[in-house]
Amino acid sequence: MYAAAFACVSGCPGQHALTDVIYRCPRCQGLLEVVHDADRLRARSAAAWMKLFDERWARTAWPYGSGVWGKREWVAPHVSDDNVVSLLEGGTNLLWAERYGQQIGLSDLWIKQCGTSHTGSFKDLGMTVLVSCVKQMIALGKPIRAVACASTGDTSAALAAYGAAAGIPVVVLLPEAKISAAQLVQPLANGAIVCSLATDFDGCMRVVQRLTEDPTIYLANSMNSLRVEGQKTIALEIVQQFDWEVPDWVLVPGGNLGNISAIAKGFAQLRELGLVDKLPRLVCCQATRANPLYRAWQRAQQGGHPLSAADFTPVAAATTLASAIQIGDPVSVGKAIAALVAFDGLVEQADESELAEAVARADRTGMFNCPHTGVALACLEKLVARGTIARDDRVIVISTAHGLKFTEFKTRYHEGTLGFPSHHANAPLRMGADPDQVLGELHRALDSRAG
Repeated sequence: MYAAAFACVSGCPGQHALTDVIYRCPRCQGLLEVVHDADRLRARSAAAWMKLFDERWARTAWPYGSGVWGKREWVAPHVSDDNVVSLLEGGTNLLWAERYGQQIGLSDLWIKQCGTSHTGSFKDLGMTVLVSCVKQMIALGKPIRAVACASTGDTSAALAAYGAAAGIPVVVLLPEAKISAAQLVQPLANGAIVCSLATDFDGCMRVVQRLTEDPTIYLANSMNSLRVEGQKTIALEIVQQFDWEVPDWVLVPGGNLGNISAIAKGFAQLRELGLVDKLPRLVCCQATRANPLYRAWQRAQQGGHPLSAADFTPVAAATTLASAIQIGDPVSVGKAIAALVAFDGLVEQADESELAEAVARADRTGMFNCPHTGVALACLEKLVARGTIARDDRVIVISTAHGLKFTEFKTRYHEGTLGFPSHHANAPLRMGADPDQVLGELHRALDSRAG
């Protein structure tokens, strides 16, 4: 039987069951992580794991059609089939960005499109695990009345959907007027209790800290490491989609920093169990207006020493188009720093104009990116221009959400109302209804683009 438990990330003694209502180490108040029985996992050979995962990929046998639950032994082995809450998350496209890559000087660029999941973001990967574990807890008699989260949008959408599918009440705390309409309507449509707070995300997290004192309301924020177990499957999928080869670079938009920590854990577990023999370099990509980890990285570089927790200071995040990563005091900063050090990683930033222009350039090649993916694309362009990333390196950009969640951002870009020039704006052509006139106008438009 495969087994996993909570343990302190700082190494405090003792473990806790995954069915316990616990978020921090009782000794040091540090974050917890899920640890697996590595010896038991190693009893199956690397080749056998690869064969098993390939056999399960996109199959209909419950619950293995899910990209997460197809790796269930590595994720949450204690959850029974009856308590798995899955909406067929994961298994997302790894898009070869051929034209965009050529434009910026890369021949082997890929976009992991996590936004094509059920609710339109990578948050589904973690939420299927967390809500399934809660359903397992309730089946065991835990008195949980609801699951709650603070969110900048995508977390609330995922939690609301999975809670609705499980029949578990959901409470979401949102910063008032700081998320897109599409993100707000998702938890409303799924029946969540939506609390719009007159604060920012960091303020919502202060309310969450109070909620941790109520054992009947289970918390779903990224301080809960159950979500990491689902999100780490991004790394497993990338390697599997490359026939078990590891890319050179993985770029991840960074806000609360749980995703880059999760992806690092996935790659580390692959190496630990012998499925791969190297690690990629990681890049955490932050918006200039919400860049505490980038500032810490700069301090470390200027001091000539590896990045450490001593370099980090929270900031007051300013308004950014990349609203989901508008976070100045990230919960998972310690895990992210450890991941960057272990993976020879680095941190880069992009300002508002850079992220918007990167989105527009990539969209012109067939993509439809969210502003957070735009942060990663803009950072990629800088690293390629500097020569840090070589032309022939295999590069993965994690696209965190679907562009359809951010149509206001895209509309404002093409209207030229974002407060800076929109160099790739594409306005509709106003014409009459005469067929000959329309044909003439179309040829003039095609000629101008050809020129």
